[in-house]
Amino acid sequence: MIDHLNGIVKRKSEGVLILDVNGIGYKLLISNNCLNTLPAIGKKVEILVFLYVRENILDLYAFKDRNERESFFLLISVNGIGPKLALLILSKLDFLELKRHIIDGSLNSLTAINGVGLKTAKRMIIELKEKFISIGDVLGINDEIPKNDPLYENVTSALVSLGFKKHQAADACEKLIKKDDFNGSLEQIIKKALKYLMN
Repeated sequence: MIDHLNGIVKRKSEGVLILDVNGIGYKLLISNNCLNTLPAIGKKVEILVFLYVRENILDLYAFKDRNERESFFLLISVNGIGPKLALLILSKLDFLELKRHIIDGSLNSLTAINGVGLKTAKRMIIELKEKFISIGDVLGINDEIPKNDPLYENVTSALVSLGFKKHQAADACEKLIKKDDFNGSLEQIIKKALKYLMN
């Protein structure tokens, strides 16, 4: 099993990365979220991969981090979800968004993704809810959000009033929480969150 590749970005486009590893060009299938994290063409990158083998299919999939790869594994374990649909889902939702929708049982958010019907969305929720609840512990992640914390609510409200979408404000707060940096005055936390949102 190939775990990761270290090479030079040769070409990148929606859904595809060509990575030059010691003169060999590997075609990697990627999500849009992974694409957005790639360095410029000609730059070096180390990227996590998974070799998908089925009959006459031999595809390499690349991921921006362990969260995305683990999400991919969980998605393709669901009946009716193949690697292409899993990649599409991961292009529309990042790890935290997908985890939240699965745990909350948000059928509307899942069926809004092209290719995910009501039956598939229900299977995702039924089969993956408990796995996503525990996935943070497996990967050493603590992304629980103090949604009832007045400070959290004030920060997200302030960011929304500045023109950001609610999920963007929540994601910025989650990143601060994971880094144990959700502290200080309201103004200080808003400034920290803005740094994530403006990058």
